[in-house]
Amino acid sequence: MQNIVILAGNIGQTPEVRTTQGGSKITNFSLATSRPRLSEGRVLRDENGYRVMDTEWHRITCFNGLGKTVAEHCEKGMKVLVHGRIHYTKWTDATGTDRYGCEIIAEKVDFLSRPKSAENENPELVDRDDEIPF
Repeated sequence: MQNIVILAGNIGQTPEVRTTQGGSKITNFSLATSRPRLSEGRVLRDENGYRVMDTEWHRITCFNGLGKTVAEHCEKGMKVLVHGRIHYTKWTDATGTDRYGCEIIAEKVDFLSRPKSAENENPELVDRDDEIPF
């Protein structure tokens, strides 16, 4: 039995970092995934001919080194691929009501786009002609 999740989407807000009492760093961000809305097996389109999309929001949690990397290099709007697992929580609030939550614990995050700050930088021009290994 396995608990595996793979999500590709856009980061909804700048990742937030917090530190536990034990000193562990936890990074959280929201991830939006979208898919076309279907009706009777066909993709629905709006009055302008564009596909109607359904968007779902996922809470992503990263720990320690992965969290540090995400916090340093990710920002709102970036496309990422998250590999992880689903984690459900249950707690009782101050009024005694049972509450439930669901989040994705990330084990790997691949960047599918560059941060906006990196997009504006000029790429280095490197002459590799003298490094040909054959």
